[in-house]
Amino acid sequence: MAGDAEATRRRLLQAATQEFSARGLAGARVERIAAAAGSNKAQIYHYFGSKDGLFAAVFDALVERTTSTVPMDVDDLPGYAGRLFDSYVDHPEVQRIAAWHRLEQTGTDGTTPAAARLRSIEQSNRTKIEAIAAAQADGRLPGHWLPEELLGLVLQIAAVWHSSVPEFDDLLTGSTREHRRQVVVDAVGRLLTP
Repeated sequence: MAGDAEATRRRLLQAATQEFSARGLAGARVERIAAAAGSNKAQIYHYFGSKDGLFAAVFDALVERTTSTVPMDVDDLPGYAGRLFDSYVDHPEVQRIAAWHRLEQTGTDGTTPAAARLRSIEQSNRTKIEAIAAAQADGRLPGHWLPEELLGLVLQIAAVWHSSVPEFDDLLTGSTREHRRQVVVDAVGRLLTP
């Protein structure tokens, strides 16, 4: 029955992704997740331990999918930003769940408690920062930004259209997906000029 267990776990993650994307951690209900997955609440607690554990599993799965389908190429950071932009357009739940994580897992002092920190994103960012630092050390990337600053700027630029308020989006009615993508690629390219 291992196949059944894995299928149930996948259905729960898929249903939870939709629920957390729409309602966040606080607004999500395990009853709705279980019903949407054709499962029950007991299985959520069995597989994930808690609603927080389920949220972390969803976030980890999204990080894993994004990092495996959109690997960073330090020799083409503008292209990487463009591919991230594409991924965010094609999978809007990623940015929504990331926003809920920032809102609901960050303390008033701006830090994330250790219990709420997600190792997948921390490891992904560490690996990227190390790759950027190595490329800076051997001259493939300019060194006028610290590696973590450069990564942060690239990630924020790639997500710029997905993090704006609807009122700003209304101003961009004539802006196509292709144009927005090109703005992202060009902006990251300019970051790399001395």
